[in-house]
Amino acid sequence: MNREQVRQAYASVAELYIGLFGTSQQVHPDDLAFIGRHLAGRPGTVLDLGCGPGHITDHLRSLGADATGIDMVPEFIAHAQAAHPTGSYQLGSMDDLAVADHSIAGILAWGSLIHLPPNDLDGVLAEFRRVMTPDGTLVVGFFVGDEVAAFDHKVVTAYRWPVDEFSERLAQAGFTDVERLQRPSEGTHRPHAAIAALATAG
Repeated sequence: MNREQVRQAYASVAELYIGLFGTSQQVHPDDLAFIGRHLAGRPGTVLDLGCGPGHITDHLRSLGADATGIDMVPEFIAHAQAAHPTGSYQLGSMDDLAVADHSIAGILAWGSLIHLPPNDLDGVLAEFRRVMTPDGTLVVGFFVGDEVAAFDHKVVTAYRWPVDEFSERLAQAGFTDVERLQRPSEGTHRPHAAIAALATAG
């Protein structure tokens, strides 16, 4: 599974995806509260990586964050720019962020790391750490399982992680947990977790 396959898969269902998930009202309130608690109102730029339709980026902006949404799917960026014309949205890849070292105050990767093969995760987290300010905050949301394993996501192959193992990957990349959130499966939603982590000094 490569990035182009993921991009094409989401582009092919973009209209449906936007209809199902394209507003902040369609995000679980516990998730919005967790995201806001760690990223809202931070001084400096916050990147919403894999922003999709741009709804969470817009939510963060409504809470006072200087948030920019980045996604590799042109259809999502076009929608975000039309739906939230005062916001900032751009095409880009989390593998190679076009920003200076230590220039970003916060990063949100909400469900946007789930399609990364496990061997690719460390490189992406290293890129996050490169751009993060010394006191920057990273918030990630991902699917939970008893072991790292691929599964048939509705759009394209995704991976579930044990929370402690994902946390260890964050630690290896230079981040320290400050809060976790876990929710069991609800209806069609799979077990889900989120971690907020601070960039480690050094």
